[in-house]
Amino acid sequence: MERPQWSAIHGVLDGLKRTLDDAAQTRQQVMEITGTAWSDDRLVKAVVGPRGQLIELEIDPRVYRNPNSKALSATILATVRAAVEDANQKTREIMERVLPKTDGLLGKTDFDVMLEHHDADLPQALRKKDEEGHGYVS
Repeated sequence: MERPQWSAIHGVLDGLKRTLDDAAQTRQQVMEITGTAWSDDRLVKAVVGPRGQLIELEIDPRVYRNPNSKALSATILATVRAAVEDANQKTREIMERVLPKTDGLLGKTDFDVMLEHHDADLPQALRKKDEEGHGYVS
């Protein structure tokens, strides 16, 4: 039987205490995050909030020169997804700063999975994780 790494466990617990002490400030920082992205042709700009909700969408009138509703729809979706990825990256950076370092003790959490996937893909990603037997922590 392997002996527990007590110093590592104490380090995680100390980090968790600091995280809990700073939780209100961290929450505020995360709630102020926005993600922004432009389409490749620079005709569509999307801004999303911290949960990926669309809060601003700009469409350059030049898109109407070659009307194609399917292409415009695909461009908007791709741009919004890129903005969500930008917001997720900013959230990840904050969380990496404030969450205790676990040095692999906890593996990959559902929080990690959530930040790695777009909302539309999340149920499938979490289901796959459960099917692999990882439960809440892998």
